[in-house]
Amino acid sequence: MRAWTCASISEGAAPLNSFLTSKWTKAALFLLCLVPLGDLVWRGLHDEMGADPVTFITHRTGEWTLRFLVLTLAISPLRKIPRLSLLIRFRRMLGLFAFFYVCLHFTTWIWLDHSFAWAEMWKDIHKRPYITVGFTGFVLLIPLALTATRGWIRRLGGRRWQMLHRAIYAAAIAGVVHYYWLVKSDVRRPLAYAFLVTILLAWRLGHGIERLRKRISAGPVPGKKGSATA
Repeated sequence: MRAWTCASISEGAAPLNSFLTSKWTKAALFLLCLVPLGDLVWRGLHDEMGADPVTFITHRTGEWTLRFLVLTLAISPLRKIPRLSLLIRFRRMLGLFAFFYVCLHFTTWIWLDHSFAWAEMWKDIHKRPYITVGFTGFVLLIPLALTATRGWIRRLGGRRWQMLHRAIYAAAIAGVVHYYWLVKSDVRRPLAYAFLVTILLAWRLGHGIERLRKRISAGPVPGKKGSATA
């Protein structure tokens, strides 16, 4: 009975594994991630951005940044589910698209909103808390995007690379706070993102604590420096 069950699970996993490992799946996801940009271009060409197009673009790119950040963070817990471990293949792409949309968000602010008036922008960054927090989140994502390659993983080492890329949680929190402080009346969307980021952060903390507990329970590894000797 047990052998039959394992065989059934294996047979059921084969199509899913084939789908997740296909190069066409990755290509389709790439095109899907470009849909928000295509929607903005379409609306711009057909004058469907309302009375304030700059604000429309700013809000859309900001929200898509948060969505991609949440999707990127969700990969880690989802890959713990049986048969979904191959989702890790898409995490880097989703993270880079989060950076792509935050760049569009930032470019909209410095170009369309402020026309490259650097002095005025620096005043806004220092005086308006929501801009300060949003700018901080953007800066945190820059090194993550720059080191999102296998070459950088080898240069930094797996442990240091992972520690650096945990800054994505701080960037996501900064993005949520930025959105919440920006919205003046209806805070339902910022709170929804805050809820999702909180759950994902709680999972990460719980997972880290569990790994630390197991490491402590296992004791020092024999033969390693600093381990107890007889």
